[in-house]
Amino acid sequence: MIIIEVKPNETLDKALRRYKKKFEKLGILKQVRKRMYYTPPSIERKEVIKRAIRRQKYLQEMGLQ
Repeated sequence: MIIIEVKPNETLDKALRRYKKKFEKLGILKQVRKRMYYTPPSIERKEVIKRAIRRQKYLQEMGLQ
């Protein structure tokens, strides 16, 4: 649970902005979306490999590697 203490003389907008930044930084929304569906470890490994291959191809095309 995220707790944001409103400082004296702080507007609600600023407090809400701090809450949103903290929420994004902790990655709560990503974690919730990831946990919505179960993916077996074998499929997760395949996805990691696919991402790495795509990244390598991109870097080669850009001439960075």
